[in-house]
Amino acid sequence: MNRLDGKVCLVTGAASGIGKRIAEVYAQAGGKVAIADLQLEAAETTAREIREAGGEAMAVAMDVTDEAQVVDGVARIVSGWGKVDVLVSNAGIQIVNKLTDFSLADWKKMLAIHLDGAFLTSRECLRGMEKRREGGAIIYMGSVHSHLASRLKAPYVTAKHGLLGLCRTVAKEAADYGVRANVICPGFVRTPLVDRQIPEQAKEFGISEDAVVKDIMLKDTVDGEFTTVDDVANVALTLAGFETNALTGQSIVVSHGWYMQ
Repeated sequence: MNRLDGKVCLVTGAASGIGKRIAEVYAQAGGKVAIADLQLEAAETTAREIREAGGEAMAVAMDVTDEAQVVDGVARIVSGWGKVDVLVSNAGIQIVNKLTDFSLADWKKMLAIHLDGAFLTSRECLRGMEKRREGGAIIYMGSVHSHLASRLKAPYVTAKHGLLGLCRTVAKEAADYGVRANVICPGFVRTPLVDRQIPEQAKEFGISEDAVVKDIMLKDTVDGEFTTVDDVANVALTLAGFETNALTGQSIVVSHGWYMQ
């Protein structure tokens, strides 16, 4: 189950953080990994590191909110490797603010990256999967915020909830040709994305950065620990390698017990 030998895997937002670790784990498991990212130079660096470690990887410039870039990027992968078997829709950003202070531009930006990006990459990969009818996996990077709300994160929570609906629809529509769709819902993972939130929340709530970590981010975990990129990547590997519809349309929470379904 945890081997991806010969499978072509597209991971968006894969030049850093969770996406990078998923790409590395997929390559170690025998997958051919397309590193798609807005920052092409960083994507090329990640792809080179994977190749130097003995894996197969290519870099693809991709703004997931740009339809033409998504279409062209997937076409480039198919041209090079013939198909896409696994999509990990991981690209995302965070903007922290009170709802009454959010600009419409920031709201639209957040929803475009998380939801439009998931739709566009899913559509392009599913078109090929539907023609080949050889199965496949679509994995969305949700969050505990796919199930719970937090202050200061209205568009993020909205988008992450939306991924559940997209996933479940894909699971039903693509089941006929063997494609599974699932959402990984991590707790707080200590990435640059999370690190930037700590001072922002400390300022907004008028508390120390240590208090943000202890009393907000990790308060409801069972052990006071951050979720790690390895935690998430290992779940992503299991979902990519699981080959029946027994596991589809699900949200898998990886949060040290912060949220229990």
